[in-house]
Amino acid sequence: MIPTENIQNKYTRAQVQADYKEVTIYTDGACSGNPGPGGWGAVLIYRGQEKELSGYYSESTNNRMELTAALKALQALKVPCRVKLYTDSAYLCNGFNSGWTMAWERNGWINSKKKPVENQDLWMALVNETKMHNVEWIKVKGHADNAYNNRCDKLATDQIKRHKAE
Repeated sequence: MIPTENIQNKYTRAQVQADYKEVTIYTDGACSGNPGPGGWGAVLIYRGQEKELSGYYSESTNNRMELTAALKALQALKVPCRVKLYTDSAYLCNGFNSGWTMAWERNGWINSKKKPVENQDLWMALVNETKMHNVEWIKVKGHADNAYNNRCDKLATDQIKRHKAE
């Protein structure tokens, strides 16, 4: 009998990742008051095709909407992908690019001030999604000249306006 630790997979992780579909995602979240009614928007781009996603929560915060936009966009992917995710949220980018999520996970979701991490449910779900995808988190300047970021902001704020009118 051959020990299983000596059996090599047919493909290396690098080869599998090379076969990943490349998707670009832009996200944004908005809140009318903080806390208050919140909206989120995302644009997914794959091979020139664009898909818009957006949603609304009657009571939220801006940070929760930023996290929700990224989470909903990643959850919309049907197969593992290589993702460039653009956001104007330093909070979201720093969570991954500065290693906050790894530290929080290692410390039982307790932050450096020895308090439970805020928005823990969303952070945990995002960490779970990043295990399925190869995600590059890219910070863009908000409310500037990035057309996709502006489009996501409009998707998010339109959700708030639409639900306030009801």
